[in-house]
Amino acid sequence: MGKYFGTDGFRGKAGVDLTAEHAFKIGRFLGWYYKKKNNGGDARIVIGKDTRRSSYMYENALASGIISSGADAYLLHVTTTPCVSYITHTERFDCGVMISASHNPFSDNGIKLMNGEGEKMDDELQDEIEKYIDGELEEIPFASGYKIGKTIDYYTGRNRYIGFLTGLATRSFEKHRIAIDCSNGSSWMIGRAVFEALGAKVNVINAEPNGFNINAACGSTHPEGLQKYVKDNTLDIGFAFDGDADRCLAVDENGELVNGDKIMFICAKYLKERGKLPSNTVVTTIMSNFGLYKALDREGIAYEKTAVGDRYVYENMKANDHLIGGEQSGHIIFRKYAHTGDGILTAVMLMGVLIDTQLPLSVLAAKCEMYPQVLKNVKVDDKDATLNDPAVKAAVDAATEELGDNGRVLLRKSGTEPVLRVMSEAGSDSECEKHVDNIIAAMEKSGHLIEVKQ
Repeated sequence: MGKYFGTDGFRGKAGVDLTAEHAFKIGRFLGWYYKKKNNGGDARIVIGKDTRRSSYMYENALASGIISSGADAYLLHVTTTPCVSYITHTERFDCGVMISASHNPFSDNGIKLMNGEGEKMDDELQDEIEKYIDGELEEIPFASGYKIGKTIDYYTGRNRYIGFLTGLATRSFEKHRIAIDCSNGSSWMIGRAVFEALGAKVNVINAEPNGFNINAACGSTHPEGLQKYVKDNTLDIGFAFDGDADRCLAVDENGELVNGDKIMFICAKYLKERGKLPSNTVVTTIMSNFGLYKALDREGIAYEKTAVGDRYVYENMKANDHLIGGEQSGHIIFRKYAHTGDGILTAVMLMGVLIDTQLPLSVLAAKCEMYPQVLKNVKVDDKDATLNDPAVKAAVDAATEELGDNGRVLLRKSGTEPVLRVMSEAGSDSECEKHVDNIIAAMEKSGHLIEVKQ
């Protein structure tokens, strides 16, 4: 990760960590870079944004930077991250930009950059952008006269994306009553349009964005409201998206939550049974639940584990030609159709399984039982020294041996803090707690522990 760009773009508190000047400079560099790459020919960059108040500020700043460098800025306006990815790829844009802080509160924002394939931008190019922001590169000349770029209203791109999503379904949804929680974010118009076009009886909640209520006690990070709504209204299924709709969690007909791990299992099992899972592999991060792996083992489906982040999941899928992968949080990638996690696409895929199998979601999800999990964040004096301490390693080995095939323990470094995340999954909460506490006790005995954070 760089100074500004992490695994999912440049993110921080709007107007503090991420300013309009940052956005302008990013636009300046992108416009100049792609104009130069195209040997002075046309350079086209497409921009989307979520519903945060600050997103409008960044949209204007980015567009100003792009056109002042001689490139053209195409504005999708409020749309989803996967929509920007899809349009960038299919409409042959040089670059795509999404303004969003995903599931974070409205006070944060972010700038996500995509290459011409709609994939996350290479670290090397983002490093060059960081150097320009910090004044380490020569100043980029301003375009003048006929060379100044233009801004194009490109709302038709959203319609093409809606058409793409509706075209994925092979059967009508007309017999199903569904609810979607739009998190007062990017999916507030697109979600309804897709499911109504497919014939479903659609109930939409949290679809009144005001610039400040995105992700506020709603959406995939707070699905409790959707769970109650589905149960109270005796609906067939519910879908919860996050602020930029690259995540999807589901709710079954009983109001029970179905997380990303369960969704991956349901879809992978369905595809395998129909001969549509060519590599017979699901790609997860190391944080997927132990129950997912047990269920995949039972079905004879292989799996690979990556570092935390949908970026790493996609890179593994692309390198090894795998079809499905994702995270427990609901970032699910169907690589045949998309180059990023897509919440609405995931919902359409899951609906297809329900309709084809004629089984309720509760029955499909029951075949993948989640193990109890305990995770504690521990502040230490030195992350690497703690991980390599003999007493800590011995405690991890002892827990692993005791759990055998019935659970696991995991230690993971925070990327931004002097913190280790100590996690255990086992048959009961008390057993998980015991193994986590034993490992933390070994850290304390070795002198590395500073505090157990809340």
